[in-house]
Amino acid sequence: MKRMLAAAVSRVLSGVPQKPAGRVLVASCNYSRDATFEIKKCDLHRLEEGPAVTTVLTREEGLKYYKAMQTVRRMELKADQLYKQKFIRGFCHLCDGQEACCVGLEAGIKPTDHVITSYRAHGLCYTRGLSVRSILAELTGRRGGCAKGKGGSMHMYSKNFYGGNGIVGAQGPLGAGIALACKYKGNNEVSLTLYGDGAANQGQISEAYNMAALWKLPCIFICENNRYGMGTAVERAAASTDYYKRGNFIPGLRVDGMDVLCVREATKFAADYCRSGKGPILMELQTYRYHGHSMSDPGVSYRTREEIQDVRSKSDPIMLLKNRLVNNKLASIEEMKEIDVEVRKEIDDAAQFAISDPEPPLEEIGHHIYSSSPPFEVRGANQWIKFKSIS
Repeated sequence: MKRMLAAAVSRVLSGVPQKPAGRVLVASCNYSRDATFEIKKCDLHRLEEGPAVTTVLTREEGLKYYKAMQTVRRMELKADQLYKQKFIRGFCHLCDGQEACCVGLEAGIKPTDHVITSYRAHGLCYTRGLSVRSILAELTGRRGGCAKGKGGSMHMYSKNFYGGNGIVGAQGPLGAGIALACKYKGNNEVSLTLYGDGAANQGQISEAYNMAALWKLPCIFICENNRYGMGTAVERAAASTDYYKRGNFIPGLRVDGMDVLCVREATKFAADYCRSGKGPILMELQTYRYHGHSMSDPGVSYRTREEIQDVRSKSDPIMLLKNRLVNNKLASIEEMKEIDVEVRKEIDDAAQFAISDPEPPLEEIGHHIYSSSPPFEVRGANQWIKFKSIS
């Protein structure tokens, strides 16, 4: 009887597809649905109260943020590799170390809100909806890139994302203009206008502050303070490093930019402030970049390797989130390893596409000058050679 029963069970099990050992282990875990965390209090300027100092993180949100930050990290490391292999040329500014900024900002706004930033834009490109494949293909100048291979590292765009701007601080007035459009249309949307600590000393940033405050525009000015403007420490470049107070007459927040939950809650607070009709607000995200200013900067001539390693070991945004998820039973180490494997495969596949996709033909060099326009001719560098422009 026992032999017959064992044989019957064996026949039943043989017809059931077996899960990989890792997934069986993950599926058998009892996870918490959510957890409440204390987060660092923001420093405030001209505000009586700021963002909440506790927040709830669901398991679904935590895994989503972890995968997004890991994707941005791996994408930037792959871009570094492709640059050194000379598949990527020209300017290339990487944002690894600053993943909590782009992921936290996106988590605090709506897809219909608007974002404009500087040339360190790859992370925001991804969180605004561009695929890794389209970003890496743009970096290598291929037809499958998000700007058809014509923009490169500093000029990528998607719906409600206006780049990637190559001129230091130029996005400040543009972001204020986007906020003016939001107010004019009355659509209750906000404009996130990002710039670095180096650009904070630009006159046009102050001019944008003034117009935004004067007209009470729904603009969130965001200074990503990664402690160095190119190779110059903030203390050597700015008379005041309290960037959240730079708006003077504009309220401000100083936020822990290495904590995705801090960034998320501060962004929600700032967006609610703007939507209420009170005008602009300023956020300073205290963050850190692991790479140099650009790929031409080794990043260790003005700071020590020990400084970089110290930040990595104590404040890495991915590590901080991972520890929270594991320690509060929102996820397991094995589950996160599976996510890491999926991310690496996605990055590797995207990189292969980025080096094998064809470059755009010369005939298309004049295309897409206008979004909607009848075809017309564009003069090239040689006045006798003309190209057709098609929208």
